[in-house]
Amino acid sequence: DEPLGFVFPCSFPLKVFGHDTGDFEAMVVSVVRRHVADEEELEVFSRRSNGGKYLAVTVTFTAQSRQQLDGLYLELSQNKRVLMTL
Repeated sequence: DEPLGFVFPCSFPLKVFGHDTGDFEAMVVSVVRRHVADEEELEVFSRRSNGGKYLAVTVTFTAQSRQQLDGLYLELSQNKRVLMTL
């Protein structure tokens, strides 16, 4: 059962927000890598908040299934360093 609007595989921009601790982007990419095939190219873009306290990391990849996305969101939601995931 695929949700309305998703036809897999599809390009999927995942946005993750957290405190800018220096290695936040690397941590996010590491989590995504556990759910995305090694040969898959990731597009990574980071943006600091105006005050420099927070970092928004967008990782775009080809999503293969709803189960893949569910697993990724679950792992990120359980990470204490992640404030929000869109």
